[in-house]
Amino acid sequence: MAMISAYAPNLSSIIKLVVDAGYTGENFARAIARLIGADVEVVKRAELHKFAIMPKRWVVERTFSWLEHYRRLWKNCERKLENTVQMTVLAFISLLLKRW
Repeated sequence: MAMISAYAPNLSSIIKLVVDAGYTGENFARAIARLIGADVEVVKRAELHKFAIMPKRWVVERTFSWLEHYRRLWKNCERKLENTVQMTVLAFISLLLKRW
């Protein structure tokens, strides 16, 4: 959470954070609310071994798929968090420019 507090001013426009079931718990939700003022919504998977489309999880998985097309983001090789953040921003700028 210490790394997030450095970026808290940049994350002030986030209203809701959609997370995986691994982030359940009141401590996590309170910490996010305190740091950036966002609500936390936990999206849990359906029953195991049954396929069901879950719209919010689909958005997250699709976004990760887009990012994996960029070689430097395929595996986190950066030494500093700032470099990873900037490479992610550049990847999304490139993606948006290709679609425009």
